[in-house]
Amino acid sequence: MILCIDCGNSRIKWGLWSATGWRAQGALAHGEVGQLATLTVDAPEVQKILLANVAGPALAAQIAALVAAAWPGRPLLTAASQPAAVGVRNGYRSPERLGVDRWCALLGAWARVRGACLVVMAGTATTVDSLTADGFFPGGLILPGLELMRKSLARDTAGLPLAQGQHVAQPNCTDDAIISGCLEAQAGAIERAWRRLANPVAPCLLSGGAAGLIGPALEIPWQGVDNLVLDGLATLASEPMPPLLG
Repeated sequence: MILCIDCGNSRIKWGLWSATGWRAQGALAHGEVGQLATLTVDAPEVQKILLANVAGPALAAQIAALVAAAWPGRPLLTAASQPAAVGVRNGYRSPERLGVDRWCALLGAWARVRGACLVVMAGTATTVDSLTADGFFPGGLILPGLELMRKSLARDTAGLPLAQGQHVAQPNCTDDAIISGCLEAQAGAIERAWRRLANPVAPCLLSGGAAGLIGPALEIPWQGVDNLVLDGLATLASEPMPPLLG
């Protein structure tokens, strides 16, 4: 049994992976990190523990302490972005500077598609990353997430509300205009990146908390996929550990 932990900007996602696939998955707020220890009740047979962390060293230290107490003798293996792994080549100028969540999502996408695709993580930020048909990652985009866009207009302008509208083609009220504008901006960035793939059958894999809102606004083929980062960690777990994890 492998415990995979994705410590993101807003939430901690976890999953228990076995040879037959995911046995369980869940999500916690950062302040609920202590609840990870309750997994020992259902998963005492955990043999490997993998972490992808973008939430900073303090939370990583809390997780490390919990793991040490709950699974004595089981090392916590922390993922790091690499020049290459499990068939994916990292084209970032400095491969180690690529966010580990983006890297693991790319690995999870490649394990699923084994071909060209666009990997979109729609969370606190929206990341839009490309994979070519031969597993090369040439680069990608980072933009404010849907909620950040909505909140920034309310926070940094004098007359705009914290919008509660809906997406419509021709908004005729301010709330709808804000929500529609934010969604159109997200969809536009994603669609432009997809067109640069120049592969009309390449799917857009869309994951994250805002995926359900952004997906219907897209005019390209897309698939909603849960927990691509966890999928990438599970894929890494099948590889020799020393070259891939610290």
